[in-house]
Amino acid sequence: MTELSTRPGSESHDATDETIEVRTIEAAAAPSRFARGWHCLGLTRDLADGKPHQIDVFGTSLVVFADSTGKLNVLDAYCRHMGGNLAHGTVKGDSIACPFHDWRWNGKGRCTDIPYARRVPPLARTKAWTTLERNGQLYVWNDPEGNPPPEDVTIPHIEGYGTDEWTDWSWKSIRIKGSHCREIVDNVVDMAHFFYVHYSFPRYFKNVFEGHTATQYMRSTGREDVIVGTNYDDPNAELASEATYFGPSYMIDWLESQANGMTINTVLINCHYPVSNNEFVLQYGAIVKKLPGMTDEQSEAMAEQFAEGVKLGFEQDVDIWKNKAPIDNPLLSEEDGPVYQLRRWYKQFYVDAADVADDMTNRFEFEIDTTRAVANWRKEVDDNLAAGRTITSTEV
Repeated sequence: MTELSTRPGSESHDATDETIEVRTIEAAAAPSRFARGWHCLGLTRDLADGKPHQIDVFGTSLVVFADSTGKLNVLDAYCRHMGGNLAHGTVKGDSIACPFHDWRWNGKGRCTDIPYARRVPPLARTKAWTTLERNGQLYVWNDPEGNPPPEDVTIPHIEGYGTDEWTDWSWKSIRIKGSHCREIVDNVVDMAHFFYVHYSFPRYFKNVFEGHTATQYMRSTGREDVIVGTNYDDPNAELASEATYFGPSYMIDWLESQANGMTINTVLINCHYPVSNNEFVLQYGAIVKKLPGMTDEQSEAMAEQFAEGVKLGFEQDVDIWKNKAPIDNPLLSEEDGPVYQLRRWYKQFYVDAADVADDMTNRFEFEIDTTRAVANWRKEVDDNLAAGRTITSTEV
């Protein structure tokens, strides 16, 4: 959409004067429904501690608890008896007991006992959510139509996780108010922001969308004027990244760094779940393949260092998301990437399954020519170095 605006001047003019076109921002309301797909709620090690955990998600609240076998269960948080919050209750055997009247609910959503009552009402059922435990994480399936997950829509196993060759997760989360989670998904195609926000030179950048996956292939080098944890303390580090969204909210990023004469393999998770249509929880974490000669403590420290470097970039992302305007008609240059195609892919998770169109899931590939961008950024970095304008992650 454009609007007409008269040229500024010291005198008034009539409507026949020369006019110019001004671009305006279009922004529809955020979707009221929540995306169909798997959503990561957190690490199993944090949730399987014998206590109930409240998760605010999908416009409601859920309770997560482990039964006597260690299996994690997810129910609606509010007791169907009188509305007590089960997340404030107690795990008793294989059930979660409401703090209000001690009604007890098992992982399938069935009331198993009411200590003071003669019998359990036959309709004493609450919603039990479909779950998946994999890669040391808990996922829950959401579908506004109530359908189970298709067999081919799942979260892949991360090769190496859980073995002695890799560290455990270094994990962080941020709750973000005033922004829809689509903002973070746009980063998949946003080549330029990696220089300004994540302090790297994207030397190669390509996207491939197909089915329920969206992949970003990137090769990058660090900025010598900024030292962050993702460089592993090497300003000349080279990074190869293959980052794939499996559905609307869960990305696995396989990374190989050449830093300090070493090859370092890292897996980064970037995931989120919606609290409401204007708030979401961003979670991210890293594991690192242990290097020969390094102790477990040194390897864990490397994973934490990398996660801290990622945290820096995400915190700057968050500040931008909180203060930017939602925009459905972004004005793009040739180097901005396939934003509209990505959003078309993303829309498949917000419509009924029967309404998913071919152009939402057909294979689409796009590669950005980064030559001009890198040349201009190279000059900017060189100018910063010549002027002594260098910063570390602690100064950002």
